Amino acid sequence: MNNVYKMKLSYFLLIIVGTAGVAFAVQCMYDPCGLVTGGFSGISIIVKSLTEHIVPGGIPLWLTNLLLNIPVFIVAYIKMGKRFIGRTLFGTVMLSVWLYVLPVVDLTQGDMLLVALFGGVFSGAGMGLVLRANATTGGTDMVAALIQLKIRHYNVAQIMQILDGAIVVLGFFVFGLRPSLYAIVAIFVTTKVSDAILEGFKYSKAAYIITDKYEEVAQVLMEELDRGATGLKATGMYTGRDRCVLYCVVSKKQIVTLKEIVVNIDPKAFVIVSDVREVLGEGFLDYKAIGPS
Repeated sequence: MNNVYKMKLSYFLLIIVGTAGVAFAVQCMYDPCGLVTGGFSGISIIVKSLTEHIVPGGIPLWLTNLLLNIPVFIVAYIKMGKRFIGRTLFGTVMLSVWLYVLPVVDLTQGDMLLVALFGGVFSGAGMGLVLRANATTGGTDMVAALIQLKIRHYNVAQIMQILDGAIVVLGFFVFGLRPSLYAIVAIFVTTKVSDAILEGFKYSKAAYIITDKYEEVAQVLMEELDRGATGLKATGMYTGRDRCVLYCVVSKKQIVTLKEIVVNIDPKAFVIVSDVREVLGEGFLDYKAIGPS
């Protein structure tokens, strides 16, 4: 099996595991407590609650999620073509499958805070894995992309926020204020965990060093920290002088030593330190080429 097929297989495995996490959060946390966090899964929870008096137990989440996505995918296929749908179709189907397979169990025993926190963790981790596979679970993501074709002055993220916000408001009218407030907490946790999965947990530090002794500083950084530095050509707008700005990326533990090195060589140096994530290359994370979609 060559690297391309291994990469594609890893993508599908990420989607399978990721959708399982999302479905687990919906089935075992959000649904039992009526927490509507947006998306088609949120609409499915609302529909299930509203149809409990018509259908025993209400219309299943998996069925509503599937039925809502079918017309959206048809329109997306017509408007954007087969390539746009790609892995998202697999992600959508897998989410519906997991919603069908997983039993509804109230693991938090009605504790809304636990639901918001742990539901957000599982949902965010699941969505992060799906997004790492360059896919989504359909729903409002796809709807937002289609709407954006008509209103180009808004981006997809902005449209998604409006759609998901409207679903949360609808959940307020069905389940009341308390679950809606906790839903906002769950959305916040989901976003943070998803971002962490996408951007990586390993943080590094980047330093811009402005000094007249840049050659000496760069040499000591390479000798004592075993880190390279890049000299950037710059012009001081106040003095009008051309100068070299050093750019160096180090681990969190090394940033203290870096500042000590700079101040010992040039106490008048100007140092700007910022956070960076997922640094790829020698001395940090290995880069793996992404195969074709």
